[in-house]
Amino acid sequence: MLKERILTAIVAGTGLLLVLFVLPPLAAEMVIAAFFLAAAWEWSGFLSLGGTAGRLAYVAIIAALLGIVGWVLPRETSVAVDDVVLRIGLAWWFAALVWVFFYPTPIAKPVRWICGALVMVPAYIALVSLYTLEPAVLLFVLVIVWAADVGAYFAGKRWGRVKLAPNISPGKTWEGVIGGLSAVVLVLVLASRYWVDLESLGTDIAAVVPFCLAVATLSIIGDLTVSMFKRSAGLKDSGRFFPGHGGVLDRIDSVAAAAPLFTLGIGWMGLA
Repeated sequence: MLKERILTAIVAGTGLLLVLFVLPPLAAEMVIAAFFLAAAWEWSGFLSLGGTAGRLAYVAIIAALLGIVGWVLPRETSVAVDDVVLRIGLAWWFAALVWVFFYPTPIAKPVRWICGALVMVPAYIALVSLYTLEPAVLLFVLVIVWAADVGAYFAGKRWGRVKLAPNISPGKTWEGVIGGLSAVVLVLVLASRYWVDLESLGTDIAAVVPFCLAVATLSIIGDLTVSMFKRSAGLKDSGRFFPGHGGVLDRIDSVAAAAPLFTLGIGWMGLA
């Protein structure tokens, strides 16, 4: 299982680098959109739609929202649409943080429809905004999320005892959370030494670490939140797109929560 996960991660990581640094910008943005539409298809499995037509209709709704918010409104209005959408997304994830503490709770179908849009639309806007700013910046936030995920996985396997959210994801532990956040700090220290010149950006490691720890913490909430919807739907994984890892939604849940905060935060810190 671990070997399969590593092999899949290598292949997917190689594909990601090609998308970010080789494809033309428009093609890269289309690939990002395609991933979110694949995630929308998987989310439609939480909605008890009962057939392919209903699921495709949900994907079409998400596609329309991505097009309207990402392309139409920014060109038709002077309002900073991206900023508004990102703030809505950030508010949603803080609400989700509270929600996971009260699970199990019944989730009405209309709520599931709306929550899918709140997960995917702000995340899409965040990733495209980061890619437009600089592909390396998008890669940086992904590395933060991956470090938290990998650190939590191995620390949880080795030392995990105290359950984090047993009603949602029995395998996750507080020891895993500590391991994940520790891995983020290690990555940040290495990145500041070999990758990112923080001094040239007008900041330092003392400011970046707490910010990125907040981003990583929210990525954990993203994972738990999607797991909450999967459990409500009676599903273990959202799909099987990535062998050993599950579906597309299983891979982007943490990123979906982390990206809006990261995108807004680097603006607030004057780094973008």
